[in-house]
Amino acid sequence: MRRETSTRREFLRNMAASGTLGLPCLGLAVARGQAGMDAGQRERIEAALPAQAFVQPQKARRLLIFGLNVGYGGHRSIPTANLAFTLMGRRTGAFETVISKDPAVFEPESLKGFDAVFFNNNVGNLFEDPVLRQSLIDFVYGGGGLMGVHGTTVAFTRWPGAHEDWPEFGIMLGARGANHYDSDEHVFIKLDDPDHPLNQVFPAGGFDYRDEFFRVHGPYSRDRVRVLFSIDTQKTQFTGQPRGQCHRADDDYALAWVRQYGRGRVFYCTIAHNPYVFWDPRMLRFYLVAAQFSLGDLPAPTTPSARLTPAVQAQERLGRRLGLMPPAPEAQDVTFFESVETAAKLGLLHVSASNVQRVSSEIAKDFDQRLSPDACRDIRLKLDAAGVRLLTYRIERTPSNGRRWRALFDFGRRMGIEVFVGELSPAALATVEPLCDEYDVGFAVSAWKDGTSRRDYPRELLQFCGRRGQRIGVCGAVAAWKRHGVEPGEAVRVLGERLRVVQVPRQSEDIATVLAEVQRLGIEPVMFGIEHPAEKSASEHVVRQSIECFNRTSIESAK
Repeated sequence: MRRETSTRREFLRNMAASGTLGLPCLGLAVARGQAGMDAGQRERIEAALPAQAFVQPQKARRLLIFGLNVGYGGHRSIPTANLAFTLMGRRTGAFETVISKDPAVFEPESLKGFDAVFFNNNVGNLFEDPVLRQSLIDFVYGGGGLMGVHGTTVAFTRWPGAHEDWPEFGIMLGARGANHYDSDEHVFIKLDDPDHPLNQVFPAGGFDYRDEFFRVHGPYSRDRVRVLFSIDTQKTQFTGQPRGQCHRADDDYALAWVRQYGRGRVFYCTIAHNPYVFWDPRMLRFYLVAAQFSLGDLPAPTTPSARLTPAVQAQERLGRRLGLMPPAPEAQDVTFFESVETAAKLGLLHVSASNVQRVSSEIAKDFDQRLSPDACRDIRLKLDAAGVRLLTYRIERTPSNGRRWRALFDFGRRMGIEVFVGELSPAALATVEPLCDEYDVGFAVSAWKDGTSRRDYPRELLQFCGRRGQRIGVCGAVAAWKRHGVEPGEAVRVLGERLRVVQVPRQSEDIATVLAEVQRLGIEPVMFGIEHPAEKSASEHVVRQSIECFNRTSIESAK
């Protein structure tokens, strides 16, 4: 596909930054939608709109709605959805919309102006430019939102035929496919997760509905996504003419889900074929809640449905995330991919990396900002296939100047890292803090250097953080606390909300003490980490006891 000229790109960037990008498109979308509607349909949408936001927005939010179709005429519901979302965002104050069909809106500088992207019923290969595709991946993986409805499961395929052209988009969204029965099929829908925040607009016992319901296929899996609701096959009779393979051997016909891709918040729902969906008051409330989740204002659990053990459910309620940390620097023969595999085997959902750890035997390079885009893609796909998220990143090799610090932060954001962990000097802290704010990434200080001395006593770390912003915190190691003669509970009390990462011990009594104090104070560290032992053969044996204690204590605490 032809690239936009630099003049055109600059124009689009300026329009996005000013908040005017897409407004002419919006007018056309509204007019076109009205041309295909009867005189009262706009009034129906306005009458069905929610009166207020589900949650108060944390800041002004911008939602990019992309409505391009390639090789396909487009669903009649596209202009209806454009209008409904625009009016809904305006009435509730939850967000403003920018509507476009121009792929240039996916330039990196343009995407910086948005909190989420809504792919509105897109069919076909929307753009092939590798720079724009990488820009979208970086946006989502680094913490942006992604919404898709109905036809979006065949976006970035060659149409007709839905021939795959960008597998990672399907993985990121959570599914591929567009097999269906009639466009007004009647099904009964069960809530797979009745207590989930996005399901609160529906009756707990489920509901019946008519629309064109896609039966998706791989990469869809409950090991990857958190299913919100699906077809209740016990209460639904499949009738009509099937288009494509509509039968699944597992009888799993998910209709809506959420997931995490890196730090990105992903939502999909197939109920969007018919225009009337977007003047249904209940569906508009649902889509408002979904938008607020995708935009970043509504926290909601995304652990894949198949991974919801009692311990994981308890940890979701408590805001606890347990992961595997890389081994000590002197034992770095354990590659990152091996850590991912070990974490998955042990049932852990999170993992940490370090910049002196090799990626894998095939990618025999350190896990740092010098990795190629292909290597970074392989890391994303490895993590996704294992059902593990990279949460924190330990810095053993400290950047020597501000330019290298910036490169490291840029890399960390693109890899979905929430918190860096490492030692800092006062001079380095002055460089790091503004980068934390710019890239929305935290830093947990494990020790600070005063001349040639290394200081990691809890009160010294707290003093080092001083009056710095809340993105600067502390990584506490229970073993180090005890070496200083500080009881774990006291250390947690001293550090309080500055405690961002906790390296948990193998002693069950210390784990219980730390978790009890964390709960009493009402703080939620980003990660509790168990260090990967140096001896690979001992990995499972060494860490399983700590995991079992952590899980058992979490279940008791959540009661």
